[in-house]
Amino acid sequence: MERKERAVELKHTGCNCAQAVLLAFSDASGLDDETLKKIGVCFGSGMGGMDGDCGALTGAEMILGLVKYQGAKMHRESKTLYNEFVNRCGAAKCRDLKGIGTGTILCSCDDCIRNAVDILEETFREG
Repeated sequence: MERKERAVELKHTGCNCAQAVLLAFSDASGLDDETLKKIGVCFGSGMGGMDGDCGALTGAEMILGLVKYQGAKMHRESKTLYNEFVNRCGAAKCRDLKGIGTGTILCSCDDCIRNAVDILEETFREG
């Protein structure tokens, strides 16, 4: 099964969006599944009721750091991931993505997860 579809399946079987992305990269993270679940537990639903950044994006940023960190700041890499997510999904905030207040859904949770996983995989392939 593709990593992004595994992540979506994890979302549908009890994980939040952040946990789903984290667990989809458990092989690359160096951490066990239970630790990844704990790390991601507070980052679903836009961190406290849809007001914060999307959990899938947050999980992707955490994986980026776990995989690529080598002792130096990663602002450029983080910003690139963030901007590409916004480009593909239409926003970064959960409430905006889900159309809270506007009635227009920009990107479903499943597609936010797929996009986050795709962006990470592309980032890791590029070096």
